Amino acid sequence: MHERSASNTLGTLCNVALAFAAGALMMYFLDPNTGRRRRALVRDRGVSMSRDAERLVRGKSKRAADRLKGLAARTRANLSSTPIDDDMLHDRIRSRLGRLVGHPHHVEVHVHDGWVQLKGTVAEEEFEDLLHAVSSIRGVRNLESLLRTASSPTATVAAPGPH
Repeated sequence: MHERSASNTLGTLCNVALAFAAGALMMYFLDPNTGRRRRALVRDRGVSMSRDAERLVRGKSKRAADRLKGLAARTRANLSSTPIDDDMLHDRIRSRLGRLVGHPHHVEVHVHDGWVQLKGTVAEEEFEDLLHAVSSIRGVRNLESLLRTASSPTATVAAPGPH
């Protein structure tokens, strides 16, 4: 019986505290002098948070849709059997270089009938990733590297796929 009365007392204290907090909140927002301003601030903050959330969701969904479009375009391109023109292949390689090496302007790219030649200087830690990425670009039939690194001689790497 003693446990039950302690539990009831605790419940009663919680109810009193909640009632007190609700009364204080009502007084805060219904104050005749500053209550209107306080209510307007709460309303404005709510509207602002709603707009921020809407903007966040819209941005995330747009990025997801753009990624899906990119995936679909890459899939179509990989399944396509049309040959890639040398100028387009050159542009694709230059674009990829910008994401792979710290100084893409130090690398010259020459393309002729799918045969790619790279000349210039790259950092040693970028060399392998660069060769792998360029050789995996659709349309690259052969890759010749005349790139210089701190400790790497020139190398010739054949691209995977039909030659």
